[in-house]
Amino acid sequence: MAAKARDFAPREACEWGINLATSLGPALHLPLMPTTHSKAPRGATKNLAVASRKSVRAGESAGRFGATAAEYFAILSRATNDAVRDWQVKHGTLIWPSGLSELFGYEETDATGEINFWLDHIHPDDRARTTESIHQALAGPDESWIGEYRFQHANGSYLHILERAAILRTPDPRVVSAMLDVTARMQLQTQVTRSQRMEAFGQLAGGVAHDFNNFLTTILGYSDLLLSEESLPGKLTNQIGEIHAAANRAAVLTNHLLAFSRRQALEPTVLEINTLVSNLERSLLRLLGENISIVLHLHHRKEGAHVKADAGQLTHILLNLAVNARDAMRRGGRLTIKTSVEEVREGAQPPYVAEVQPGEYVAINVTDNGAGMTEEVKARLFEPFFTTKPSPDRSGLGLATSYGIVRQSGGYISVESEPGKGTTFRILLPRVPAPPPPAYKRRGPRAFLTGTETVLVLEDDASVRHVSVRLLRKLGYDVIEAAHGEDAKRLIAARGKQSIHLLLTDMVMPEISGRTFADWLRIASPLTKVIFVSGYLEESMAPGDRLAPDMLFLPKPFTAEQLATKVREALDG
Repeated sequence: MAAKARDFAPREACEWGINLATSLGPALHLPLMPTTHSKAPRGATKNLAVASRKSVRAGESAGRFGATAAEYFAILSRATNDAVRDWQVKHGTLIWPSGLSELFGYEETDATGEINFWLDHIHPDDRARTTESIHQALAGPDESWIGEYRFQHANGSYLHILERAAILRTPDPRVVSAMLDVTARMQLQTQVTRSQRMEAFGQLAGGVAHDFNNFLTTILGYSDLLLSEESLPGKLTNQIGEIHAAANRAAVLTNHLLAFSRRQALEPTVLEINTLVSNLERSLLRLLGENISIVLHLHHRKEGAHVKADAGQLTHILLNLAVNARDAMRRGGRLTIKTSVEEVREGAQPPYVAEVQPGEYVAINVTDNGAGMTEEVKARLFEPFFTTKPSPDRSGLGLATSYGIVRQSGGYISVESEPGKGTTFRILLPRVPAPPPPAYKRRGPRAFLTGTETVLVLEDDASVRHVSVRLLRKLGYDVIEAAHGEDAKRLIAARGKQSIHLLLTDMVMPEISGRTFADWLRIASPLTKVIFVSGYLEESMAPGDRLAPDMLFLPKPFTAEQLATKVREALDG
């Protein structure tokens, strides 16, 4: 007989246990109204005998240690950090031999002695499932029950509990169980699941970005070809320029996507902080929603404020701080990002950051006017796995990771906040000199670097191959093209002793990868230079296809100027 799971009011607690025992009398091998003269059923006698033997063995073990049986079980409970509950089913009463205070924080009272105490403190989302499960176990022939659910601690939080119970089918039926706190295990399982989900997302992002970068390469290439035409009317020139600019903005978004999906540390580069923040503004607007405004207060130094950091990692930090700010402004608000240059002198520490080395720093302040936080939360803010968010998808690693990235870059991160007064995160990164100007500077549509050498273009994407060939031919090069490695080998064989000065090859291709083909070509033509092109993350490639430090690389999407510059760099190097 299966009973329907339900919630219980306090007055129903004992009645539920009595009715359950009565309705399950036949299943429990019990008389409906047992008396002191009733003969125990055969099954109950067997269970009592087993329980008696176990009790005797436990008593003997306790005796060897000079302890009573109760003391012995108390020692075992402390050693395992479990709570033990003894539920007398017929009467609906509970006995807590141990763990009620140590594990759950409750002092023993009359209320804790009722089955309703256990029922009321099971998480509402788990209550029906748990009561249904234990009811089915009691209705069947099983002598044990195992359940997992969330149980409320005295401080209001919920612990994940694994309960293992023995069903004693005696004249006075009991369920004796040990309740194990598996919260840490569940959190670890959540972290592993989230990590696997993020890894899958990274793989998906890499594939999507590769295809997207091919499209952008084609758009940028043909836009450059059109813009190089002298006879193009001015109105069309402006319109094509807008197409080119839009493709460049799309390329920035693709780079953001790649930055999130990377699984290895990136190389730090010299960045101008205002440029980085300005490029992020569009992404932040979409991320924060319509009810949060963004205010930028950027420094006004003509020479700029440069730092040496990884653009993807720094982007990740700022977006993570923006997400935290959004969560703190549930009803909307204002996010302010301020950049400035600060000098820390010897013996003069900023009041908001401790132990800062003297020097010149680029400061980034991210401020919200949200709920703020307490001193207790601020003290643990950068601890791994610490989070104030109830969502299981929040790992508590965002700020800890941000702290590590900033410190690895030689910088400092701190927080100022009070409840109801918002929060300000301050990042200090060492200021570095501006990078030298590029070796080649575009002066106009005819300023591209040209040449007459022979270039082999190896690319499996037809659109990218065609636009690359057209761009190179317009620059004066003799170009041959191939869609895959075997096709390229046939073309080289047909040319006989004619030299190929440069190979421009995609990294990831079917049948033969660009790296494998380049290795073959170096044997057949040792003087041929190589440029590798790809829209994939390098770490997503097979180990044998990755770049060595001395190899030239042109990331997709690229413009005509970038292609022309990289080709001359390879041929003249």
